[in-house]
Amino acid sequence: MTYQGVLTKMASEFLDPIQYYLVFETDFINVNQLLDKTITLAFVEYQCLNCGLNKPIYRQGFCKSCFFDVPQAADWVMRPELSKAHLGKEDRDLAFEKKAQLQPHIVYLANSSNVKVGVTRKSQVPTRWIDQGAHEAIEIVEVPNRYLAGITEVALKEHISDKTNWRTMLKNDIKDEDLVVWRDRLKPYIPNEALAYVIESNTETLLQFPVSQYPEKPKSLNLEKSKHYTGKLVGIKGQYLIFEDNTVFNVRGNEGLVVAISVNV
Repeated sequence: MTYQGVLTKMASEFLDPIQYYLVFETDFINVNQLLDKTITLAFVEYQCLNCGLNKPIYRQGFCKSCFFDVPQAADWVMRPELSKAHLGKEDRDLAFEKKAQLQPHIVYLANSSNVKVGVTRKSQVPTRWIDQGAHEAIEIVEVPNRYLAGITEVALKEHISDKTNWRTMLKNDIKDEDLVVWRDRLKPYIPNEALAYVIESNTETLLQFPVSQYPEKPKSLNLEKSKHYTGKLVGIKGQYLIFEDNTVFNVRGNEGLVVAISVNV
């Protein structure tokens, strides 16, 4: 059986273990059902997530011209402290920016390769943690807009990392941490503008990923160069497919690629 469609980040369902789905225009795949099966990934062409044209993908699923034009790829997306919608100031599209920025946001701690601080819309909890491959996470601040979340993250990352080491995350070479202790330790560094929004009492969320074998030395698959790859799927973590031969494929990192996925029987 063969499926074909343009890659976007896998949808997920917070169950035990987490369920993953590849969603195409006219079909979808429950990726968990492919575990322990040999599958082939083949590159077909590009399809920019904005203009839909067969043009090389620059970043985040967009061709180069669209990347520098669409509001979904503006600087405030990666750097929330640059958000300006709360001031009524437009970056690329004020209506879009108000919708995205002027809603509750969470500043959180997550443990994927190490304890890190991050920001997400409240509606994206726990999806954001799943996408990062975090096995435990906790909310520490809930604010009414993206700007306040951003300046809180900036303040806290002076004292804790804001990055995930994807290789460490995939190898599962991590240790459990008491995130409540980390939360309390970081409270003194929360900026005054966000102090009223501190979450005083809550517990960790634990996440279980469908992985039967972690890679010892993860090697990233570049499907644009290799054009096709065949391997036995042994796990899914974050936005990565993990194969028996230590190959890993970052689905989100390949958004905008049209692929054919064949299940070998």
